[in-house]
Amino acid sequence: MKNDGYALITGASRGLGMEFARALAQRHCNLVLVARSPEPLHAFANELRRAHPVSVVAIQVDLSTAGAGQILAEQLSGGGIPIELLVNNAGFGLRGEFRANSLPRQLEMLRLNNQAIVELTYSLLPGMLEREQKGIINISSTAGFQPIPFASAYSATKAFLTTFSLALEQELRSAGVSVVTVCPGRLLKKQNGDSAQPVKDKWAAICQSPDQVVEEALRVLANGGGLSVPGALNKFSVFVQRLIPRKTLPRLVAKLSKA
Repeated sequence: MKNDGYALITGASRGLGMEFARALAQRHCNLVLVARSPEPLHAFANELRRAHPVSVVAIQVDLSTAGAGQILAEQLSGGGIPIELLVNNAGFGLRGEFRANSLPRQLEMLRLNNQAIVELTYSLLPGMLEREQKGIINISSTAGFQPIPFASAYSATKAFLTTFSLALEQELRSAGVSVVTVCPGRLLKKQNGDSAQPVKDKWAAICQSPDQVVEEALRVLANGGGLSVPGALNKFSVFVQRLIPRKTLPRLVAKLSKA
């Protein structure tokens, strides 16, 4: 990436967002960090400024608010901050029965997981198309490959994001935009921001560390974009699901979710 361009990372004050920021800073990329919580956001931005010779811009914004993506894009344009790489990482999931979960909270999830990504991507694309190097990384989930009872709205948001991202990859290929659709499974949580905590439950075998997910995503980006499903077991799981009848799959997932 050119030194005057920036990588914008949403949800940058925790988890995968922090790992993307660290990995890109190590590659001497200038950064725009976006998150909802100002204190951890600015603390992390200062950490990166001390550790790497890159420009780091921290912007506190709640992307689940209608129109926030467009306002952010206008703010960046007005400030002369060109975006070369957009990492749509911000999002959250809700578990539980659909009828028991709060409706406002579920609608907030839909806005953040889907609407904000579409809005921000659409608003930033015109400027990105003028850049020599340009890319988009969308963080979806293996949850998007099947309906998940007791996480019905969440899995639906990830199904939307996956299909949107894969379709966008083909639309933008001729324009030289590399689009990566990242579908991780469960992630290992890091302790003190460094070492990964061990996982001892039934999901331990399919968990990856955030840095592994990020490294594979950036490798796929460098190779021109595409689908990234980190982990051999996750890849196998996605393949096997194609062989299971559509009406049977939700029943199996429901049993696993309750187990």
